[in-house]
Amino acid sequence: MRRLHRSHIFASCLAALVLLGTGSMLSIAGLAQTTADGKQLFVKRCGGCHALDRDKEGPRLQGVYGRVAGSVDSFQYSDALKKSKITWTEETLNKWLTDTEKLVPDNDMSFHVESSDERREIIGFLKQRSGK
Repeated sequence: MRRLHRSHIFASCLAALVLLGTGSMLSIAGLAQTTADGKQLFVKRCGGCHALDRDKEGPRLQGVYGRVAGSVDSFQYSDALKKSKITWTEETLNKWLTDTEKLVPDNDMSFHVESSDERREIIGFLKQRSGK
């Protein structure tokens, strides 16, 4: 009887480990898909004015997540953005990409991303690229 009980416990533990491992692999696959989607959206929606590693019409965005707005020395920001003292987080980036003028009146960027799903993917990509 005791032997049967141990085998059930072992089988239950083995099943739990298999499920846990499968779930972890699915979340890693999901993260990879999200990152790929975010990268594609970044290139499509933001790449005309921004790059990750160099300034273009807009400042470089590598490391933007967690950075204070207007703080890349090599880029000429609007006075309004420099004075905003905003730190780029999921919340502030979402507000920025929704309506830049509402978040920081008189800034120089007039672009927005209408889709909340696209904003979330882009922000996730920028966060990942910032090592956060």
